Amino acid sequence: MSGSRRDPDLVRAYVRTGGRTRPSRELDLVTLVLVSKDPTPGVSPDARQVLNLCSRRSALSVAEIAAYLDLPPSVVKIVVADLLDSDYLVMPRPAAVVPEISLLEEVLNGLRALPA
Repeated sequence: MSGSRRDPDLVRAYVRTGGRTRPSRELDLVTLVLVSKDPTPGVSPDARQVLNLCSRRSALSVAEIAAYLDLPPSVVKIVVADLLDSDYLVMPRPAAVVPEISLLEEVLNGLRALPA
């Protein structure tokens, strides 16, 4: 046996992404995504799996998608970036208005005062 055998998972990942090794945008493993529209004919099987998974749940992270689909995170990042670029997925935005810390403290105190 030669020591130059290729890792089949590495080759498979390369094929699954069309030979691309980097996503079109910066994504972290904790990046959250939501489905914004249904898949259309011509969407890749991996993209369809991501969309089907995300449509059954609320926002999912790249890491969760990779775990549920048993795909390498590097592949999921590329697929998710493609779906974001084609508007099939969106990243939820944080709330524009953040409540004052004093309001949050009042709520916390109120919760602590509730009987157990």
